[in-house]
Amino acid sequence: MSVSAAEQAAQPKPSLTLGDAVAMIVGLIVGAGIFGTPSIVAGAVESEVLLVSVWVAGGIFSILGALCYAELATAFPSAGGEYHFLKKAFGDSLAFLYGWARMTVIVSGSIAVFAYLFGDYMSRVWNLGAHSSAIWAALVVGTLTIVNYAGIREGKVVQNIFTVLEVGGLVLIVVAGLLLAPEPAPAVVTAAGSGPWYMGAGIGSAMVFVLFTYGGWNDAAYISAEVRDRERNMARALLFSIGIVTVLYVLVNLAYLKGLGYSAMARSDAVAADLLKVVWGSTGEKVISIMIAIAALTSVNGSMIVGARSNYALGRDWQLLGYLGRWDEVSGSPRNALVVQGVIALGLVALGAVFNAGFKGLVEYSLPVFWGFFLLVGVALFVLRVREPDAPRSFRVPGYPVVPAIFVLMCGYLLYSSLAYHGKHALVGVAVLAIGAVILLIARRSR
Repeated sequence: MSVSAAEQAAQPKPSLTLGDAVAMIVGLIVGAGIFGTPSIVAGAVESEVLLVSVWVAGGIFSILGALCYAELATAFPSAGGEYHFLKKAFGDSLAFLYGWARMTVIVSGSIAVFAYLFGDYMSRVWNLGAHSSAIWAALVVGTLTIVNYAGIREGKVVQNIFTVLEVGGLVLIVVAGLLLAPEPAPAVVTAAGSGPWYMGAGIGSAMVFVLFTYGGWNDAAYISAEVRDRERNMARALLFSIGIVTVLYVLVNLAYLKGLGYSAMARSDAVAADLLKVVWGSTGEKVISIMIAIAALTSVNGSMIVGARSNYALGRDWQLLGYLGRWDEVSGSPRNALVVQGVIALGLVALGAVFNAGFKGLVEYSLPVFWGFFLLVGVALFVLRVREPDAPRSFRVPGYPVVPAIFVLMCGYLLYSSLAYHGKHALVGVAVLAIGAVILLIARRSR
């Protein structure tokens, strides 16, 4: 199904202010992971100094990557984001595989997992029966798909509200841990090997989880065509957002340390819930359930906004998927791409109910694919500097070529770490790409 001339003429319009962009990026970064992954990271590094250091390092690495993305997004703005950068640097085939991976695993999978997480915590407040979590997850996917189908205005208002509530929740944890929690009891020394699976895993695996928790800032590339005065505001939005999140993440980890003590933090299965339980008892547990539910909603809504735009770019380029490549002028959004994304996410929610998938599954199955393509985006910056030296670059990466080289090397290290740490589970990502390669051959013949 091809895209008509009128539909081709419809384009994303700059409707997002700097504040909208910052709220959207912060909401994409700050997900439910910060309420759980700090205990995994603490157990992996086994040192308070290293714990704080890896969270600071995660913020610095994210800023280095954001500088690279800011140049690409201002020089080559597109609703296709990374898909567009990879296409310009490496051609249609690689870009198609990336777009396929985002549509089927990376973004739709994130939507499903965060929706299911929302369901897990909402079921503690209001249980809907035997499949309560799955029902809640399906309801949130359907509801937020409808909200974003209505238009970008509605989507960004919801995102701004969720982000304010989510950041407020993190501030509450900081206050509870640093100011209200009593001094933790002395740590109890346990026998060697009696800790959780992640104890002593090392800095490499710790950084995988740290950067998973920082993940989402790269999706700012998908709103680059919709940000007002993007030549100035894209870089500012990225840097402001990552700066805010880095400060919050470091303070939250210090709050966990102060309120629980290092040993209890490293061995906790639900570190945020344990902290608020110390401060407010059972009421604190209910508060954290609502906070994590809001964080999951923020991640779902933000992922829907950016994910639909990469699907839209894929549809514009490939006739076989042309249904996705239609931009609706009235709503200011790719409505068809939103619907398809919602259907895929609902299917994954159903699978999650059957196989009980969760955060660990998301990390194991999607991150090797993610870091591989992330590395290629960094390489694309070098390629496009050579291939299109005269492209209008209102923002250039400071310290070029050293800064983007560090970013590329770090991506390579994290790709290695995710493969070494998760092993055979990476084969799922390979299988998805193999299916995408078959679809690519069919799409080429249909052109």
